[in-house]
Amino acid sequence: MALRSETPPPPADRVPEAPPASAQPTSAQLKAEIDSGRTGDKIPAHDPGLSPLGTDDEAAGRPAAPSRVALAREQETRPERQKAAEMRTGHGTGRWVMPAYYGVIAAAALVVGLVVWLLR
Repeated sequence: MALRSETPPPPADRVPEAPPASAQPTSAQLKAEIDSGRTGDKIPAHDPGLSPLGTDDEAAGRPAAPSRVALAREQETRPERQKAAEMRTGHGTGRWVMPAYYGVIAAAALVVGLVVWLLR
């Protein structure tokens, strides 16, 4: 199947860029920072949402104040937070965790198998 030239690629093909600093940041800019990977919570990828960040607040008639969004952007992009998130995902210094977990599972299965075989 050939795509027509005016057919845009799906959003998943686009790596989002972090938004520039702003004096009046919005919740959309905070979501863009999360999607761009600057917060360390996820890999850079477009993340469509049923209700984008901040929609509930706006529907309630109390949108987030720019000062609170600025504080959230600052807290989310701190280097210590990014380093901690990297360690939690296994892409940092904790790469040994998953192989050790699988090893414990295999050892437990082997012990159970030996016990069953010996008790026959």
